[in-house]
Amino acid sequence: MTRTTPDSCPGVLRLHQAADGPLARVRVPGGRLEPAQLHTLAEAAHDLGDGSIELTSRGNVQLRRVRDAAELTTRLEAAGLLPSHTHERVRNIVASPLAGRLGGRAEVHVLVSALDTGLRAAPRLAELPGRVLFTLDDGRGDVSGLGGDIGVHAVEADAFTVLLAGRDTGIRVSANEAVDVMIAAAHGFLDLSSGQWRLHEIEDGAERVAEALGLTPGTDRLELGATHDIPIGWLTQDNGLVSLGAGVRLGSLPANTAEFIAAIERPVFLTPWRSLVIADLEEWPAEQVVRVLAPMGLIFDAESPWLLVSACAGQPGCAKSITDVRADVDAAVDSGRVRIPRQNTEAETISGGNATVDSRVETHEPAERALPHHVPVATINSVVAADQVVVSGRQHWSGCDRRCGRPRGAVTDVVATPHGYRVG
Repeated sequence: MTRTTPDSCPGVLRLHQAADGPLARVRVPGGRLEPAQLHTLAEAAHDLGDGSIELTSRGNVQLRRVRDAAELTTRLEAAGLLPSHTHERVRNIVASPLAGRLGGRAEVHVLVSALDTGLRAAPRLAELPGRVLFTLDDGRGDVSGLGGDIGVHAVEADAFTVLLAGRDTGIRVSANEAVDVMIAAAHGFLDLSSGQWRLHEIEDGAERVAEALGLTPGTDRLELGATHDIPIGWLTQDNGLVSLGAGVRLGSLPANTAEFIAAIERPVFLTPWRSLVIADLEEWPAEQVVRVLAPMGLIFDAESPWLLVSACAGQPGCAKSITDVRADVDAAVDSGRVRIPRQNTEAETISGGNATVDSRVETHEPAERALPHHVPVATINSVVAADQVVVSGRQHWSGCDRRCGRPRGAVTDVVATPHGYRVG
C-alpha cells in the first residue's frame, strides 16, 4: 500500500484542528511520568486546554482545545516532555507497565530511555511516520499483542525475540543488542517505505527488514495475541512496595485529579489501556491514596463495567461523528446496560497471572441490574436507539464507521448511524 497523503499525526509543534479546537499530542516514551511532569500537564490542561488530560492507546497524552500553542511548548520543554523539535512525533514507545516491579522476565524500562535517545540521535529517523510504534514487552505478553511495527519480547532475563509488524521473526538478541537492532530496523523501514505509515503496509515488509538486519533467525516462533489484562487495584511489587492500578473513565483524566496524583510524588505509568499505575508506594500511603482517589472517579475495582468500554472522541470533538458518543456511553454504564459477563470473581488474576486484587481495594460480585421490559438486548447487526443498547463484555462505541480508537482483540462494535447504533 502506498499512501497518497503524508502522515498527519499531531504533536505539540503541529496541532490537529479538531472540531472542538486545536489538539496537542504529547509523547511519553514507556508511559513514565515523573510527578513534576504530571503536574505540568495538569496545569497546562487547566490553563491552556479544556481541563482534562486524555490518555491514548499508546500510553501518550492529549490536550484538547489548546488556546496558546507557544506557551504549551515552553511549559513542556521546561518539564522535559519535549526534548526534541525534530523527532517529537516518532517517540512512540510502549513498554510493559509493571516491568521490573511485578512479574515478567526482564526490566524493559531501562531500554526505553536508550531507545528514545537512539531515535533522537539519528537525524534520518525524524522522517519516520508518527504512526510507527515501538514495543518493549517484559515477557508477560501485554504489549506485544498491540501490533507494533518494531519490538522486542523477553524470552529470558537477557534474551529477547525481535518482533516486526507484530510478529515474531525468530531473531534472538541480548539486552545489550536490543536497542541497536530496533534502531537498525527503523532505518530498514525507511529504506523500504514509499509513503506507507506502518510496516505491515509494505509488501513483505517484515521479512525484508528482518533480512536486512543480517541476523540468523531460529526456528521457534511466539504466537502473540491481543490481551485485555489491565492492571487494576492493589498490586504488591516483588520488592514489597505497592503499585496501584487505576482505571480512568474513557481515558479522560480531570486536571484536578491529575494534580492529586502528582502530589503523591511517586512515578506514574500510563498504560495502552488508557489507565495508569502509581508505583513504589508504602502500604499505609497506598491505602490513603485509594481512599482519596476512588471518590474522585478513579477505578480500583477490576470488576467495574467502565473497564469494558472504550469510545472515540464523538461530538463535539469530531466533526465526522454522528452523535455525542461519550454521553451515550455514560448513560449506558450508569443504567446497567454495559453488562459484565458471568464469571468466577474470587481473587481475579490480573496482569498475566502475576498478581491478585488485594482485599484493601474494594471488589464486588457484579450485579445484574434489572432492565425495563421494553429495553431489548441488542443482537448482532441490529440497529437500536442509544437508550436501548445493551451489550455484554468488551465493547467500543464509535460515532461513525471509521471506528477510531478501536482496541485490538475481541470486541463488540457499537457504531452510530443516522438511525441509531448498529451493534455487531
